[in-house]
Amino acid sequence: MATVAFIGLGNMGGPMAINLVKAGHQVQAFDLSAAALAQVEAEGAVVATSARAAVQGAEFVISMLPAGKHVAALYLGEQGVADDIAPSALVLDCSTIDAATARQVGAGLAAQGIAFIDAPVSGGVGGAKAGTLTFIVGGSAANFERAKTVLEAMGKNLFHAGDVGAGQVAKICNNMLLSILMAGTSEALQLGIDNGLDPKVLSDIMLKSSGRNWTLELYNPCPDVLPNVPSSNDYQGGFMVDLMAKDLGLAAECAQLSQSATPMGSQARNLYVTHQRQGHGKLDFSSIFRFFAKK
Repeated sequence: MATVAFIGLGNMGGPMAINLVKAGHQVQAFDLSAAALAQVEAEGAVVATSARAAVQGAEFVISMLPAGKHVAALYLGEQGVADDIAPSALVLDCSTIDAATARQVGAGLAAQGIAFIDAPVSGGVGGAKAGTLTFIVGGSAANFERAKTVLEAMGKNLFHAGDVGAGQVAKICNNMLLSILMAGTSEALQLGIDNGLDPKVLSDIMLKSSGRNWTLELYNPCPDVLPNVPSSNDYQGGFMVDLMAKDLGLAAECAQLSQSATPMGSQARNLYVTHQRQGHGKLDFSSIFRFFAKK
């Protein structure tokens, strides 16, 4: 078993760190939230007094932070931890950030002889708790194989997307498509409801027809069509609108840099940003269904 530093114990990071503990790894955890630290400490993690203290002696350093600026500051900033990381360690950033920052951090750490991969996740809070996350990894093949020591304790599906930064690109491509599917599914269901159809019956019809998709089958946005999904719990839990809007912003930046045409992604971003500004940022992203409902 390995000694693992884990920095960033939010809704995703906390359960991920706990799963590492359950798998027998020694976890040295740090977060700015005392409550988050107390939760992982109760499960057997060692609480560090700072990020720099957390990484000392660690074989793997894992970060799960809100944005690229936080990741860059953690590793390369004036108060960054790079000088405290053992040269033999492997750094895994599981945050969803822009690919350029992932590459910048990877290059900065490489200059100090430290290996790095970007490993953003898919699967939401439920997947983090269950240990069934999908990890989308950018980095060398050797570092991908090495990372499996810890990734397999937190996830079920591990993909090597390419070099450093490729994990981030693949992640935002996936989430852009997911947002388009969710908005389209919501629009179609509401059209049926407005014309007198039962949304459960309509969902069953579309699931056996060419409109079948993941959001319709496993994450239906219409309340009470499926049990145990956010839409049937007043859109609580799951993947917040704020996070989807952030990811769609990253997709837009990526598309601009590569001069890619993403008209559907742009429209989905407009919908989610409008929904966010209407005060729904903390709801699950399937709440975009409410955007189409007759007021």
